[in-house]
Amino acid sequence: MKFTRQTIPDVIVIEPTIFIDKRGYFAEIFRNDLLEEELGYKVNFIQENESKSSKGVLRGLHYQEPPYSQAKLVRVVQGRVLDIAVDMRRSSTSFGEYIAVELSDKNKNQMFIPHGFAHGFVVLSSYATLTYKIDNYYSSEHERGVAYNEKSLAINWILSSKDLKLSEKDKVQPSLLDAFIFD
Repeated sequence: MKFTRQTIPDVIVIEPTIFIDKRGYFAEIFRNDLLEEELGYKVNFIQENESKSSKGVLRGLHYQEPPYSQAKLVRVVQGRVLDIAVDMRRSSTSFGEYIAVELSDKNKNQMFIPHGFAHGFVVLSSYATLTYKIDNYYSSEHERGVAYNEKSLAINWILSSKDLKLSEKDKVQPSLLDAFIFD
């Protein structure tokens, strides 16, 4: 496995080693010991979620406030997405900046998103299935979000705004200034 820290170094793209032969392929997708060695701290994933969405569906930008904040390990099983992680930590030098990574069933890459980040994605293929491991349980009382079209973030979602499909909740998320910020 190859671990590549992004321009916000707490966000890591994990590229598996893929062994291909005439029968198909084999890839070791997850090794907790290697991830913890790269992170320099322990992580305990306790839940795994899966979502399937059609082209243009934009989910996000979501996160949970403490004590239910979550680290995530995101991967695409089928299809292709643009995956986004936004730094919501006020004390960070990268506060309000984001990382955008294409994840797909072809590249098999994953993105590790630590606590203190909002997460979202948009589906670029006809449909996509994502799975993500999380290290804390979901709590509706602690769920927060920030507007996907926040001007100060200036996220390029690749697709035109008329092609985006959002939930009613995601259409009315607060601006970065009005959102919950991690200290």
